[in-house]
Amino acid sequence: MIRVLVTSAQGQVGAEVARQLEGRAEVAARERGALDLADPSSIRAGVRDVHPDVIVNCAAYTAVDRAETDREAAQAVNALGPGVLAEEAKRCGALLVHFSTDYVYDGTKSQPYVESDAVHPLSVYGATKLEGERQVAGAGAAHLILRTSWVYGPRGRNFLFTMLRLGRERRELRIVDDQRGAPTSSLALARLVGDLLRGGAQGTFTRAAVERLAALGGVYHATAAGDTTWFGFAQAIFEEVGRQGRLDFAAPRLVPIVTHEYPTPARRPANSVLSNAKLQTAFGVAVPDWREGLAAVVSALPG
Repeated sequence: MIRVLVTSAQGQVGAEVARQLEGRAEVAARERGALDLADPSSIRAGVRDVHPDVIVNCAAYTAVDRAETDREAAQAVNALGPGVLAEEAKRCGALLVHFSTDYVYDGTKSQPYVESDAVHPLSVYGATKLEGERQVAGAGAAHLILRTSWVYGPRGRNFLFTMLRLGRERRELRIVDDQRGAPTSSLALARLVGDLLRGGAQGTFTRAAVERLAALGGVYHATAAGDTTWFGFAQAIFEEVGRQGRLDFAAPRLVPIVTHEYPTPARRPANSVLSNAKLQTAFGVAVPDWREGLAAVVSALPG
């Protein structure tokens, strides 16, 4: 049985990854207190204690707007920490699976981005995540960098819970309708990690599957199929929660607006839709359509 170290095991992605792998691999799920990506000595001790075959790094500084004035903290977690983690992965011969972001792109392309497109982050968050990618690649460890987008899930802080909270408080919500992307659930990402480590949905967790991943390592896009805007996502959230009978209040009126009507400290790409063709070709796996992912998340909501 392969040994997998999962970082940020209480986070919305880390918790789901640990749950997905439990019973199929020997899982060492580490919370921030046990393995802090902002602390190189904590990273080294955490990895050496486990001596894993695979490290799945789910830790990130994701407060996009706050990062504009808190660059040092974002840099530590998103850039420097992954570099140390990759060094330790190389030291123990582990494969590092590292999550990155669509925000490494500037959003000026009219078509879905492919992995070979030029990167040009607009925000401190995007810049630190891009540096993290480069630190991982430069360390020389076997690695998969999975760029994903608009992550949400049945736990944690995310757009879905923000919409449900605001929907209870207000009769009308103004939502940006000129930024496009693919809402990707933590549940779907966890299943993807499981499928990758099995060598396909029907495979088993083996070192041979891990070695194949290592041989095909590099940067891959890993987002839900399809795309929408934040306004479209908000509409779908209230429709799905209502369809499943989980809406205990009257859904608010949604008003589409453009980006400049909702100014934020960090700039967002207008188009962050990513092509997943490379991932599907290399590994024969895919993330389902974002609406299917939303239905699964709503079904898994607490209460």
